[in-house]
Amino acid sequence: MGYLNFDKTLLINLERSLSKEMIRTNRAGVYNSSTLVDCNTRKYHGQLVLPLPELGGDNFVLLSSLDETVIQHGAEFNLGIHKYGENNFSPNGHKYIREFDCEVVARTTYRVGGVVLAKERLLVSFEPRILIRYTLIEAHSPTTLRFRPFLAFRSVNSLTHENPNANSNMDEVQNGRVNRMYSEFPQLFMQFSKQCTYTHEPHWYKDIEYQKEQERGYDYKEDLLVPGWFELPMKKGESIIFSAGISEVNPRTLKATWEKEIKRRIVRDNMFACLKNAASQFYKREGDKCHLLAGYPWFKATAREQFMSLPACTLFIDRPEYWEAIMDKTAVDEVRSFLTSPEQSQKIALKGMDEPDALLWFIHAVQQYADYAGLDSAAEKYGQLCAEIVEFIRKQHHPRLSLHSNGLLWIDGTRQPSTWMNAMEDGRPITPRTGYVVEINALWYNDLCFVSELLRAMNLIHRADLMSYQSELCKSSFKETFWNGFYLDDFVVDTYHNKEVRPNQICAAGLPYSPLDRKQQKAVVDICTKELLTPRGLRTISPKSGDYRPVYVGGEKERDHNFHNGPVWPWTIMMYAEAYIRVYKQSGIGFMERMLVGYEVEMSELTIGTLNEIYDGNPPYKGHGGMSYAPSVAAVISAMKTVNDKKKAQEN
Repeated sequence: MGYLNFDKTLLINLERSLSKEMIRTNRAGVYNSSTLVDCNTRKYHGQLVLPLPELGGDNFVLLSSLDETVIQHGAEFNLGIHKYGENNFSPNGHKYIREFDCEVVARTTYRVGGVVLAKERLLVSFEPRILIRYTLIEAHSPTTLRFRPFLAFRSVNSLTHENPNANSNMDEVQNGRVNRMYSEFPQLFMQFSKQCTYTHEPHWYKDIEYQKEQERGYDYKEDLLVPGWFELPMKKGESIIFSAGISEVNPRTLKATWEKEIKRRIVRDNMFACLKNAASQFYKREGDKCHLLAGYPWFKATAREQFMSLPACTLFIDRPEYWEAIMDKTAVDEVRSFLTSPEQSQKIALKGMDEPDALLWFIHAVQQYADYAGLDSAAEKYGQLCAEIVEFIRKQHHPRLSLHSNGLLWIDGTRQPSTWMNAMEDGRPITPRTGYVVEINALWYNDLCFVSELLRAMNLIHRADLMSYQSELCKSSFKETFWNGFYLDDFVVDTYHNKEVRPNQICAAGLPYSPLDRKQQKAVVDICTKELLTPRGLRTISPKSGDYRPVYVGGEKERDHNFHNGPVWPWTIMMYAEAYIRVYKQSGIGFMERMLVGYEVEMSELTIGTLNEIYDGNPPYKGHGGMSYAPSVAAVISAMKTVNDKKKAQEN
C-alpha cells in the first residue's frame, strides 16, 4: 500500500470518498480538480480549469467532466458519476473503482467484469492542457471505450444553465473535435492519440448538483452540455491518451509529452515530499513574470500571502530558481512601483501591496533569505530596497500605516480590514482590529533590527545606528503598550486594550528579533499552548472567550463570523515552532516533532497531499476553506526546517 493509496472499501463509500479531493496544477495557473471518484462537488472542480486574462482574470471551467463507458458484447458500463436531486447519484461508476493512487500522478483503477482499466491524469507544465492516459490492463474479449465530454465554459464563480446561445457544434480536427461554446471563449480541442469515431447528439444534462456549494449556502445546481461522444476500440495492454487544451496538438506527440512530464513529477511517499509538491503547485508563471499564488481554487497572487510563504515554498524545498523568478524578476519591481506611486497600487499585478503588513512580510522574507544565502548576499541584493521600505514608512508615505512618536505603527481597521483577520459583513470588518496591532508592531521591531544588520553589512554605519535607535524606541513602547502582566493584548486603541487571547501575539515571541524578554516570551508561549494549541496549529481565539465559534459551518454570514473566532489557521505553527523551541530548547525540539506528526494525517484526508486554509477549533479538527493554501503548506515546511536545524545544531 502506497503513501497516497486508497482502496475499494473507502472509494465505494460516497460519504467518505466525496470528502476527499485532489488538485493538480501546471505552475501557470491552470488546474485539474475533483473528488477521488471524479464526482464534482464544487463549482470550482473540473478536468480543465484555466485563467483567461482576456475575460477579466478569473479562472474558467471549460471541461467539467469526461465520462467513460466500457462496452463489451453490447453491454455498457458507465464509469462516470454525478449528483442529482434527492441525493441521487447517476451513473454509479464509483462501484467499479478498485483503487486510487496519487503518489506520482492521479491513477484510478476500474474493474468491470473481466476488464481492468487504469486512468491516469496529468497537466502539461506551463501549458493549458490536460492529458488523460487509459491503459487496458485486462480484457478477455473485444472492448470499446466511449467518452462523453461535459462542457461548462464558465467562470468558477458562476454556474451555467441550458440556453440558446450555447454552440454545440463540434468541428473536426485530427483524431478529435473542437468546440467554442461561446464566442468570447477560446476553442477547446479534444483529441486522442489514436483515431476515433465521433457521434454528434447534443444534450443538456440538467440540475447537476455540487454538494460543497450547497453546504456553503450558495447556488449549487447547473446544467452541462454534452455535444456527443467519442468511441474507439482498445486491445489488452494498449494505452491511449486523451488531450484537452485551447490549442491543437499533433496526436503523435502525446506519448512523448506524457513521458517527459512524468519525469518532472515528485514521488509523494512521505509528508515532506507531499508538502514540497504542494508548494510547487502554487507557482504561477505569466510570460516573464512569476508569482506565488495564495492557494487554490479561488485565490490569486496576494502580497501578504506571497511574502509569508515564499522562503518555504522555494528556498526550503531546494527550488532557489523560483525564489529568483518570483522575488528578483517580479516582486522587487512591484515593491519599487508601490514605493514610487502607492496610489497606483491597484495596477500592480500582485494584489494587496497596500495592506499594512505586506511590506513588513517582504523584509521578513529577505531575512530568511539572509539565513539561507548569507547576510552579505542579502545586503547586496535587497539591502537598499529594505532600507527604502523603512524610510517610506518612517516618512509617513504609506497610505494605511502611521508611525507615531512612540515608535509604534498605527492602523485604522474600523472601515476596512487592515490585518490578516479580514472577514467582512455588510461592508464592515467583523474583527475590527485597529490602533496599535500586536503582530504588525512585532514585525516592525524585527524588521528594524534586521535592516540595521543589512546597513552595517553595507558599511552604512550611521544609518544603521539610526535604525537601531528606532528599534529600541519601538521595543520600549511595545512592552509598555501590549504587555498586560500575563500575555500580550491583541490590539490597543486609545485607552482600550483588547485582551482576547489570540495567536497574533506569538509573532512577538517567534520572530528572529523579539521585543520581549525571556520571561515574557515564555508567558506568551505558555498561554498559546494552554488555550490555543491544537494538532493543526493555533486557534484564532481562546475557547474561554464569549466569541469562541470553533466550527466553520453554516451559511456565508455564519461562516464569516466564525472565520477568525475559533477555527485554526495552520500558518501560525511557523511562529509557534520558533518560539517554543527558543523557550524550551532541547525539550522543545521533541515536543515540536510530535506536534508535526499531527499534520501527517491530513496528507490523506480532505485535499490529499496538501493542507487546507483552516480547520475547526474542536476535534476532529475538520478542514475547510481553500483546498490548498500556500501559508498553511509553507508554515509546516518552515516548522519542519526549524526542528531539523535545531537538531543538527544540538548534534554539533
